[in-house]
Amino acid sequence: MDTPVVIIDGRKLKRNIEKMSKVAKQNKINLRPHIKTHKLPYIAKEQLQAGAIGITAAKVSEAEVMADHGINDIFIAYPLVASQKIQRAIELSKRVRLILGVDSLKGANILSKMAKQNDTTLEVRLEVDSGLKRTGIPYSDVLHTAKKINELPNLLITGIYTFRGPIINGQPTLNFDEAGVEEGQMMVKLASQLKDEGIAIRDVSVGSTSTSASAATVPGVTEIRPGTYVFYDAMQEKYGCCSEEECAAAVRVTVISRPAKELAIVDGGSKTFATDVQPNQPPIFLQGFGRVVDHPNITLERVTEEHGMLHIDGDSNINVGDTLDIIPNYICSTINLHNDVYIKDEQDQYNQFTVLARGKLQ
Repeated sequence: MDTPVVIIDGRKLKRNIEKMSKVAKQNKINLRPHIKTHKLPYIAKEQLQAGAIGITAAKVSEAEVMADHGINDIFIAYPLVASQKIQRAIELSKRVRLILGVDSLKGANILSKMAKQNDTTLEVRLEVDSGLKRTGIPYSDVLHTAKKINELPNLLITGIYTFRGPIINGQPTLNFDEAGVEEGQMMVKLASQLKDEGIAIRDVSVGSTSTSASAATVPGVTEIRPGTYVFYDAMQEKYGCCSEEECAAAVRVTVISRPAKELAIVDGGSKTFATDVQPNQPPIFLQGFGRVVDHPNITLERVTEEHGMLHIDGDSNINVGDTLDIIPNYICSTINLHNDVYIKDEQDQYNQFTVLARGKLQ
């Protein structure tokens, strides 16, 4: 394999998939993993085989790729408001069970109008902002907005969902148990209020990789949607959500220059490693842009487009031509930078897989 390249340990991948599936089964709730992490129909099918009821995607184009490869229960957890995207979603809904997210009355009106024009009914979930302050109906406005959306023709509200992550009182936290339980309780309470108003909420969908295990224990939660758990990464490891041994994906790079004792250059930069999660940011203060496997004294300190600058603390015998494996801070966006990945099987053979849903912007 030429470098830089993403390598995945198939045994660890399988164990991670089974671990989260067990969380869902023990709590008797549904698992609908987000495919943003791997973007591979092969891994999505492994998740389904382990017990997931369907998948979550962020883009219509991602959902189309998954549907083309036989996956027939898909939730697009992202508000669609552009007519081109909605029309494609309507066409997709003719061949799979498709659930769409909506987070505004205006967006719901557009969905309703286009569904009516196409003589179809769209299944939707209302997105709730439970504290992240991203997309989602503000928590205090949900009842009012839901009533109006429920009156629109050709839309069927079947659930509510949120993505909150490890946040308590609007601030990042490392208390994942409390964060997950609070997230679940907030959404269950809201679902009860909506039911009292005559809105038939069936699904209460919550949870990230860090909070799913605790959110799943809340009575009334029906579904969790973690994504990163299939691979984990340096951020999740630092959070304490996984051990070093559970990190299944790494980027293999080659040392191309060793200009000084404390400096080495590798052939992976910002086109190879996602920079979404920056070093030295609260609450976990990661060192560098990834963890260098088996070299605790080496840090991926800086990146430019084609170069990764390693800071070496003390002695190291790495030299030009050597390869290193680096667990990136954030694996999801890292995978999206690569056309292919290599998965090591039970016979220790690496099999190449094209990342079919990468680079899907629409």
